[in-house]
Amino acid sequence: MGFFSEFKAFAIKGNVVDLAVAVIIGAAFGKIVSSFIEDVITPLVLKPALEVAHLEKIQDLTAFGGVKYGLFLSAVINFVIVAFVLFLVIKGVNKLKKEEAPAPPAGPTQEELLTQIRDLLKNK
Repeated sequence: MGFFSEFKAFAIKGNVVDLAVAVIIGAAFGKIVSSFIEDVITPLVLKPALEVAHLEKIQDLTAFGGVKYGLFLSAVINFVIVAFVLFLVIKGVNKLKKEEAPAPPAGPTQEELLTQIRDLLKNK
């Protein structure tokens, strides 16, 4: 098998394609979450606290003249929201998987098995 045919077989495998799709969707999801934090959460929830501190954005929070802990707080808030949303998505997917799983076929009862054994012994 040649180098290019091996590469083609590798690149077309389902796992590689699925991973590529997941990375692209993850990047788009990150942009959505960042926008949600900057455009919705910060103005609604953090606006009063930022006004008291005379700031426009959480990223502008600094201490000791240069330590930008506002960027850290923004990243923490972003992480918590992403983790919570992913938790909800995974919980929903797991719930769908449970509903889709077919019930295992019902096996014979103990009495039916004993009856079959008895009949087999009678026939010997």
